[in-house]
Amino acid sequence: MDCFFDDVLFTFEEVNQLKAKQNGGQRLVISYMSIGEAEDYRYYWQSSWRVGNPIWIKNENPDWEGNYKVLYWDAGWQAIMYGNNDSYLKKILDAGFDGVYLDIIDAFEYFE
Repeated sequence: MDCFFDDVLFTFEEVNQLKAKQNGGQRLVISYMSIGEAEDYRYYWQSSWRVGNPIWIKNENPDWEGNYKVLYWDAGWQAIMYGNNDSYLKKILDAGFDGVYLDIIDAFEYFE
C-alpha cells in the first residue's frame, strides 16, 4: 500500500492496526516507493521543479502524467529516497511498515 493517504503519512498506530488480523494472526504491511521516477504529487516535490531543474529530473513518463524519469544515481535524488532522517524510506520505516516494494527498478532500461 502507499504510506500516504491524501498527502498524510499513515501513523505508526494505524500501520500496526493493519498488521493484526481479526483471527489473531499477523500480516506484513509493505509500502510502495518509486525509486526510478519522481512523482509531482509526493511530499518531496517542490513547485519550482521541472524537467532539468533539478538536473536529475528528466522526461515526463508519457504513460503516467506527473511522473518523471530521474537520474537515480544522482546524490540529490538519492538523498530524497534514503540515507537521512528526512528521507522517503525513513518516513516509511518510522511509520512501522515491515518493508518496501520498490517500483521502477528497471529505470536503467530508459537510459540504455
